[in-house]
Amino acid sequence: MQIRYESGPREVERMNTSELRADFLVETVFRDDAIELVYTHYDRLIVGGVKPVYKSLLLPTYDALKSDYFLERRELGIINVGGKGKVTAEGTAYELEKLSCLYVGKGTETLKFESLDAEQPALFYLLSTPAHKEYPTTLYTKEQAFPMTIGAPETSNHRTVYKYIHADGIDSCQLVMGLTILHNGSIWNTMPPHVHDRRAEIYLYFDVSEHHGVMHFMGKPDETRHMWVRNHQAIISPPWSIHSGAGSASYSFIWGMGGENKDYTDMDFVDLADLR
Repeated sequence: MQIRYESGPREVERMNTSELRADFLVETVFRDDAIELVYTHYDRLIVGGVKPVYKSLLLPTYDALKSDYFLERRELGIINVGGKGKVTAEGTAYELEKLSCLYVGKGTETLKFESLDAEQPALFYLLSTPAHKEYPTTLYTKEQAFPMTIGAPETSNHRTVYKYIHADGIDSCQLVMGLTILHNGSIWNTMPPHVHDRRAEIYLYFDVSEHHGVMHFMGKPDETRHMWVRNHQAIISPPWSIHSGAGSASYSFIWGMGGENKDYTDMDFVDLADLR
């Protein structure tokens, strides 16, 4: 598990491209028969992926957590962006189709990940936050995830938002998680942009076609920076930073947050005229 420390706005203003990517871009989320994780000190989020192909994978604990098992003091959200798979939590098996979400509560000692077809392996995206209370392990399909269509074709941001783990959905301590699918012809996500100083956020871009990418924008509203992001790469977004993007074609992304509250609507919008 890789450890990343925080960078403040003044540091980011002086960063070049390689420094920005080293601090905020998670280039490898999925690797065959492996678990890839990054621990960020922004709200102590852990982000990563599990790709079981020919064998099942058990989620271990790590020295940096100083815990007997991974979820001793944490909770976890899992969204599958690949083929059909199975997650077994404390002996109970849950099958996840593509875009199904499994919440796993604090105190769960064993987690095993499997693909049901090695030719189409599951891609389990993981996001974890610290937790102080136990909530039940819960499975949601995409159809249960409160779909909400927003934006418009005229502004190239027509998209459907699916909310899984939030105040009115799967209950949690502080984890909030869902995904957004852009409609054909739309390229802008999270537009107009916003910040929320009370929560850090992480994006996973997926279903980005080969030879295409997403230009992700971050930074303070008056000091924006950008990074090119490819399929199955993740971005760590500090609480003080905007998080928005434009793709060379339609795409989807998973958003997840942890911090002071679970209010999905807690956003401080930025007027486009104020961006620099």
